[in-house]
Amino acid sequence: MHSTRHRMMAVAVFVATAAPAGAAQPAVDSTPGFPSRPLRMIVPFTPSGPNDQLARMVGIKLTEVWGQQVVVDNRPGAGTVIGTELAVRSPADGHTMLMVSLSTAVNPVMQKKLPYDTAKDLVPLINLALSPNVLVVHPGVAANNVAALLAMAKARPGEIIYASGGAGSTTHLAGELLANMGGVKMTHVPYKGANPATLDILGGRVSCMFGTILPTLPHIKSGKLRAIGMSSLKRAPALPDVPAIAETLPGFEAVSFYGVAVPAGVPKSVMNKLNIEMARIITAPDTREQLRQQGADAVGDTQAEFTAFFRKQMSKWARVIREAGLQAQ
Repeated sequence: MHSTRHRMMAVAVFVATAAPAGAAQPAVDSTPGFPSRPLRMIVPFTPSGPNDQLARMVGIKLTEVWGQQVVVDNRPGAGTVIGTELAVRSPADGHTMLMVSLSTAVNPVMQKKLPYDTAKDLVPLINLALSPNVLVVHPGVAANNVAALLAMAKARPGEIIYASGGAGSTTHLAGELLANMGGVKMTHVPYKGANPATLDILGGRVSCMFGTILPTLPHIKSGKLRAIGMSSLKRAPALPDVPAIAETLPGFEAVSFYGVAVPAGVPKSVMNKLNIEMARIITAPDTREQLRQQGADAVGDTQAEFTAFFRKQMSKWARVIREAGLQAQ
């Protein structure tokens, strides 16, 4: 955990000093009065996680470019609902932004009642990065590939136990999608974070789990865990010998995304300015390479592209959740 945090912080320091490159800036600034005061980036998670680190990476550079401090405001709790509600209730002038992820997209079906309407009150602004997860099994599990794991699950319905970092997390829903597309029944055990889940699979108390690449990689290299599939459509550069699950189950994809959204009502010109500057920051060649080494891919798409992606994620996972019969919390 310490090494992961250290590496992510190193990326943040790098971004602060990286030379601008990537997406072009507009010839004329259509919003000369923005920003007129410090900006706030609300992160609905605890410090040091990937959402927090990306927020700080972008915030450092925005502060440098615009001369207005970007304050990262961590507001964890209630499956990102606390931070999200704070964001949607903020003035819609572009000075308040929110880090969004899969949790934001699935809350409408994972939560019994939300104090806001995700589709109406929140506007996706930009996708900063995507990161696949790796499906690992304990060495004591006699499955060297995804097909073998599914065969075991078919032969012993419900006996294959998989861990996740929490209900509604990417690592949980990836497991549900695997069971759904593979036509099998597995038993989910949620943990309060990825670390305790990893400890239990290392101890052989659960059979398998989806883990983020960077913290899981040392256990794979040491032989304490066996990697059998990537959750992206294609193989990941960080683990080129590990097949994509889509090679066995065509169309399988369950990646983590890290984006930014704003409250509904922010002027289009302000959203354009925010999007263009953040895209330039995140797609700088050296930044892109640093993220790749962390197992993530820089995106930096347009506001329209991220909106379409976010809506698709909402629809896709709502279907998976309902088909799996998951109960709203």
